[in-house]
Amino acid sequence: MRVAPGEKLAMFQESGPRGVVCLICPNECTLKDGELSDCRNRIARKSKLYTLAYGNPCAVNIDPVEKKPLYHFLPGTTTFSIATAGCNLACLNCQNWTISQTTPEKTRNYNLPPADVVTQAAAGRCRSIAYTYSEPVTFYEYVYETSRLAREKGIKNIMVSNGYINREPLRQLCRYIDAANIDLKSFSDSTYLKLSGGRLQPVLDSLKTYRDEGVWLEITNLIVPGWTDKPNEIRQLCDWLAENGFADTPLHFSRFHPQYKLEHLPPTPAATMTKATETAKAAGIKYVYTGNLPAAGNDDTICPSCGKKVVDRSGFRVVSQSISGGKCSCGTKIPGVWS
Repeated sequence: MRVAPGEKLAMFQESGPRGVVCLICPNECTLKDGELSDCRNRIARKSKLYTLAYGNPCAVNIDPVEKKPLYHFLPGTTTFSIATAGCNLACLNCQNWTISQTTPEKTRNYNLPPADVVTQAAAGRCRSIAYTYSEPVTFYEYVYETSRLAREKGIKNIMVSNGYINREPLRQLCRYIDAANIDLKSFSDSTYLKLSGGRLQPVLDSLKTYRDEGVWLEITNLIVPGWTDKPNEIRQLCDWLAENGFADTPLHFSRFHPQYKLEHLPPTPAATMTKATETAKAAGIKYVYTGNLPAAGNDDTICPSCGKKVVDRSGFRVVSQSISGGKCSCGTKIPGVWS
């Protein structure tokens, strides 16, 4: 069978009585010939599963790594960022819905196979490649091969993801992934389902897998008014992180701005963001940041022992850094990948 441009035999599939089953993410779509997966990136042909998202990104940019956001991973460097169309969730507040909620055949795409991504990243003097913007889990094969080649060339790999992926595909991918920012959307399973169409537990499992596989991890929680701003749920989220070994994991609270199907909602009040930060620190989370909220100090890294500002940021720009050997001048280790 001839495979169309952008198509490649998919990894992690099995035959079932009702069709071919995709095993990449918890959706585990079962498809008959000609049917598309929920993420719109996989199609069944002659009882085999093919990805439609391979070497055909619709977004290619060079970004500061802080934009992902990653604040404890190679600060002040740039990352070569790519995305194809498609996502395995359907968030009502998606800021990139024009590419996440469509198919690769409906976006304007670049011809950029894995080797060319690595070449362009190196030419742009990027220390890393970020799989981002839409949902890299849905272009898994493209990420896998690109990250493998990048590792050979000494270029780091970053996942910016919703974390909605099954354990074995994630474990195999972690061989080549150096850092990840995972969007933990809520600590309520019912809210997860209503807001994004997904479930909470698979994301919590992914956080543990990334950590256990040695990937540098940071977590983002978008605070959406009326959806994810309940103080008790924010407290539960922070308590779970602290109790499960994530006290040193940077936590980014992100301010909501009206987007997509939630355009009728107001932006998150600054007071709500401040309260969330206080809740996280009270729970024992050592590094808490607030995004999309212009205010002095929100983005700075502070030593939890002596209170010294060890990374001074202005927006996505690093103004100064005084971490040496991974430590503050007082001797306290600041977790991260600093060089």
